Amino acid sequence: MANGWAGDGAVTEQIDATVTDGIRRAQSRLPQGVGLTHCAECGEPIAPERRRILPGVRLCIPCQTLADRNGPGSSGYNRRGSKDSQLR
Repeated sequence: MANGWAGDGAVTEQIDATVTDGIRRAQSRLPQGVGLTHCAECGEPIAPERRRILPGVRLCIPCQTLADRNGPGSSGYNRRGSKDSQLR
């Protein structure tokens, strides 16, 4: 059932596109390449198990935890589609 100018399935397509974009953004933030043996932030050694599991790792667990807490928050996507939320 279409509402207004939107075609059938438009809402589903928008949600699918939002999810796909979110997945691509998350994948682009994953470490790649050769990892470090010592943390780029504090200089402490990175556990060999962590380096084996996460290729391209650059931070030890405590520094990664801190970076995750201070990282970007909500992506700001509007899934409701109300005029008020789109104007903000």
